[in-house]
Amino acid sequence: MSNIKDDPRDSSLEVPLTFPKTWYQEAESFSSSGMLISGFIMVTRNRFLAWPALAFSLNSMFNTHPARQKGESGTWSNAMLCASALVASYVPMLIVTKTQGTPPAT
Repeated sequence: MSNIKDDPRDSSLEVPLTFPKTWYQEAESFSSSGMLISGFIMVTRNRFLAWPALAFSLNSMFNTHPARQKGESGTWSNAMLCASALVASYVPMLIVTKTQGTPPAT
């Protein structure tokens, strides 16, 4: 028979989950670069820059740690800014239509 201490189902071996007390706020380069690219998108209407900006914002949103935040971090606002830049860059393709010339008078 095996020793009882080697059994992984033993409830006496459970340890409560605790976060490290020394976590610190790192500089979030992905969120700031996503906001900078979103600003470029709004100015230049370059729709190809919208996809990396959205990827940067999602990366910064998924990699935030709740224990590192001292308040509202703004990840949702960053994601909404990048998503709105994506929409704003593609909307003119849907709205602007080509005008047809007038038929010649006979």
